[in-house]
Amino acid sequence: SYESVTNLVKKIPAGKVTTYGLIAEKLRSTNKNINAHVVGWILHKNNSTDVPCHRVVDRNGRLAPNFAFNGAKEQKIRLEIEGVKFIDEMHVDLKNHLWT
Repeated sequence: SYESVTNLVKKIPAGKVTTYGLIAEKLRSTNKNINAHVVGWILHKNNSTDVPCHRVVDRNGRLAPNFAFNGAKEQKIRLEIEGVKFIDEMHVDLKNHLWT
C-alpha cells in the first residue's frame, strides 16, 4: 500500500496537483481498505525526496498544515516554483492545476 501510493505520487507532473481522495480512488481496485486518510498518513510518514508529496492537497485544494519541514508555507513555496497558482493563501487553483 505504501509503495502503491508513493509510486502514484511520483507520476504527478510538476505544475500539477492531485488530492488524497483521487489517489485513494485510483488505488481502490487493488486495495479496498485505502481512503484519503490512509493516503495522507502514508505521505506524512514519507521521508524520501523522490516522492513529490507537495503535489498532493485536500479535496478543496487546501495545503497540508502538517506538511513536512515548514508546514503549508513550504508546500506553497514548492508549488509556486513549479508554476502552480493559488486562489488564496491556502488553496491551489484546482480548476487549472488538477491532475487526474
